Amino acid sequence: MIDWPEIRTVLLDMDGTLLDLHYDNHFWMEYLPREYARQQGIAESDAQDQLMARFTEVRGTLPWYCLDYWSRTLGMDIPSLKHELKHMIRMRPYALDFLRWLRSTDMDVLLVTNAHRKTLDLKMGEVDITGWFHRIVLSHDLDAPKEHPEFWERLQALHPFDPESTLFIDDTETVLEAARRYGIRHLLTLLQPDSSRQKRLDTRFPGIHHFDEIMPVSRP
Repeated sequence: MIDWPEIRTVLLDMDGTLLDLHYDNHFWMEYLPREYARQQGIAESDAQDQLMARFTEVRGTLPWYCLDYWSRTLGMDIPSLKHELKHMIRMRPYALDFLRWLRSTDMDVLLVTNAHRKTLDLKMGEVDITGWFHRIVLSHDLDAPKEHPEFWERLQALHPFDPESTLFIDDTETVLEAARRYGIRHLLTLLQPDSSRQKRLDTRFPGIHHFDEIMPVSRP
């Protein structure tokens, strides 16, 4: 699936790619609505409806990923609430093996994430993988999410790479489509970003279940 001799740069997403998306889905879809319902004194179903409407308004934009935005908007301490579930943060199978293998090669390895800085700090406090990357790039630092062309233009200015020899792995297809439009040639998604949900069968990009499927014993 991957012609590794052609690859010079590997860009990796965090949530749903290297880390199990179950933590995030559980927090935003179950835990937060429950806490919001308790705070507002409303039914949990009403809380879910209200939150889903707010999520839809900003999905795919920087505020969607910003914990400070949600703290202000909802009047809740979102980082503290996320901290209560930190025991659920875990890596996906073979992710660490894949990172070790990548760093044994001469490829440039970057973490590129839409996650907020407070989210990154929380998760790296549980599963610190920062040492496996040549650079960590947050969309908030570039003032554009990965769904927008400005992200890729600013990433190129910050850390030059050749789109033709770059592999980008992400679980979100709108993000992968933005990368495709920018010209990144090698694109890959995950078929089961959340271990508690069914494997996806209808992805628009080539997909893998786990990283062992693309990890050779040694690079030619």
